[in-house]
Amino acid sequence: MSNPSRPDGPDTSPGEPVLAARSVTKTFGSVTALDGVDFEVVRGEFVVVVGASGCGKTTLLNLFAGFERPTAGRVMLHGEDIDGVEPRCGMVFQNYALFPWLTVAQNIDFGPAARGQSNPERVDALIRTIGIGGFHDHYPSQLSGGMKQRVALARTLANDPEVLLCDEPFAALDAMTRQVLQEELSRIAREQEKTVVFITHSIDEALLLADRIVVMSARPGRIKRTLHNDLPRPRTVQLQLTPRYLELKQEIWQSVQEEVEASLRQ
Repeated sequence: MSNPSRPDGPDTSPGEPVLAARSVTKTFGSVTALDGVDFEVVRGEFVVVVGASGCGKTTLLNLFAGFERPTAGRVMLHGEDIDGVEPRCGMVFQNYALFPWLTVAQNIDFGPAARGQSNPERVDALIRTIGIGGFHDHYPSQLSGGMKQRVALARTLANDPEVLLCDEPFAALDAMTRQVLQEELSRIAREQEKTVVFITHSIDEALLLADRIVVMSARPGRIKRTLHNDLPRPRTVQLQLTPRYLELKQEIWQSVQEEVEASLRQ
């Protein structure tokens, strides 16, 4: 499938990728999580990775964040090896990982404050951006799940990372909240020109967010297939009723189903 030209999409012309994995293998004891993975992401691209549980999706994200080192191969940011925690890559986790003793504003400002760069104006702007105005002084225990995830996203954005690494950040949310946050993340990524690698088990989520969808094989994880998503933006729930959406969903599901069945046999 060709990559269509879209005025609001990333520049996917040939050139040095922002992120790249070259022949990456990662083992944990006797378990091979990733095997010979080649993967790259260009500036401003929103890439969604799908695959069966245990296929190495989170491991790949942790390598890009610098939390793990490859057993073999290279993981790079702008052509340079990632050899430690990489501040230009911000991680948004599935569990909110907020500090319960800090307020919303303090949680968001934690990273800059720790570096001596506290910026209340930036915090105020982010709180408005994520749509929780008026909750500056609330604590995490006083927030809903959706609001906690908004704060977690804003805390990552407060560090102004070049790349957002998202590990199933909306998986625990109800369907309506998830839909709203998907649209918010898509908007923020476009407005702030962020490069995003997003992990999910949901094909619907992948189709609503991605410029490109990467399907991983069952363990050991390899890149099985890459599809360019030509659905028009903005993408709302109504798009899920269109013939093209259903065609792409079926195409992705056929690839993923094979790997889910293989994972269950393991």
